[in-house]
Amino acid sequence: MAFCKWVYLIFILHLFGATHIFSDSSLSSKGLAEISIDFLNRAKSSDLVEWMVGVRRKIHENPELGFEEFETSKLIRTELENMGIPYKFPVAVTGVVGLIGTGGPPFVALRADMDALPMQESVEWEHKSRIPGKMHACGHDAHVAILLGAAKILQEHHEDLQGTVVLLFQPNEEGGEGAKKMIDDGVLDNVDAIFGLHVSTRIPIGVVASRPGPVLAGTGFFEAVISGKGGHAAIPQHTIDPILAASNVIVSLQHLVSREADPLDSQVVTVAKFQGGGAFNVIPDSVTIGGTFRAFSKESLIRLKKRIKEVITGQAAVQRCNATVGFFADDKSVFPATVNNRDLHEHFFNVAVDMLGGHNVQDKQPSMGAEDFAFFQEVIPGYFFFLGMENRTRGQLESVHSPYFTINEDALPYGAALHASLATRYLLEFKPRSPLREEKVHDEL
Repeated sequence: MAFCKWVYLIFILHLFGATHIFSDSSLSSKGLAEISIDFLNRAKSSDLVEWMVGVRRKIHENPELGFEEFETSKLIRTELENMGIPYKFPVAVTGVVGLIGTGGPPFVALRADMDALPMQESVEWEHKSRIPGKMHACGHDAHVAILLGAAKILQEHHEDLQGTVVLLFQPNEEGGEGAKKMIDDGVLDNVDAIFGLHVSTRIPIGVVASRPGPVLAGTGFFEAVISGKGGHAAIPQHTIDPILAASNVIVSLQHLVSREADPLDSQVVTVAKFQGGGAFNVIPDSVTIGGTFRAFSKESLIRLKKRIKEVITGQAAVQRCNATVGFFADDKSVFPATVNNRDLHEHFFNVAVDMLGGHNVQDKQPSMGAEDFAFFQEVIPGYFFFLGMENRTRGQLESVHSPYFTINEDALPYGAALHASLATRYLLEFKPRSPLREEKVHDEL
């Protein structure tokens, strides 16, 4: 309720005196294309590029894990204040929500994640992480800088916007709780659509890629404790070996995809954790294994979850062991598939082609990675795309979640311009929401 009162206040402040340069003539194909081109030219201006790079490097030097992004959040709030953009804080512990435009409908959201990873950076450079064991190894520092760059462009045209752009600076994407907590705090109330991006080391600079429908997989995690009877390795007949049982479990789990899944329905089951024993000559009492399962449909995820439990308990029993299997019952670590709205794909395609040219807009094959942006897409239409960073003349960039991951900062202006253009043109081309979608009513509005 407090969030909506804040929205209403901004609406009153912007209601009087606002004039709109983006007139009806802007709705022509030529007028819309000119908006995208003008935004890219602005994003590439030396002052804005230098500012975005500086912001990104400050964040990179001071990485913070999920729900600990206090300094990152403070930096964001300072920059929004300098731009004259009102915001709400705290949202979802450390999150920030900014507002640009009329303060009234329609509302369109842009999202950037803020959190780092618990990794030691191995790249030696002037702006290396100053926090031992923490690193921005997934590009979230660039995502924040890009959204702030888009905010600067949008704020320069705030009187021209035909609605309101909601800026979501989200905590804890890596932990999978940030998006859900922001939704619980009401950030999507009355928002009609949301856009997000991720930098990519495998797509050339100046190129973007995405697709309608599923683009990233849904994922869940499991952990199992397999218990037997420990003893001396020289007399295994007096033990019940949980390592042998766990080994059989791991092999059998691979059959869930190779022999039970439809080959045309992409799925993955991976055991990435195996803990058991601490000596060369002692069979332990128990072994702990854990891993991930991934698929593009909820039905496939449910089936995998069921079969993973059956296989682990069954194979353990064959080896005279007991097994307990956990799937994080509170669903904190379960992501739905990232599914792009088809109407928003058409909108993205038109904006990107106008800005970058058709040859620089690629179709992206789905991948088995996961994104908690998917939680937003379960509530409202959403679109997620990938922003190219690759420049082969500078060598191959390492992939995300590598201690050698780096950002090609030349990508920042493309991301900022795309964000700003996607939001601005969405508001100009807005169509009334479907009557099938439930409208949240707030008495104070």
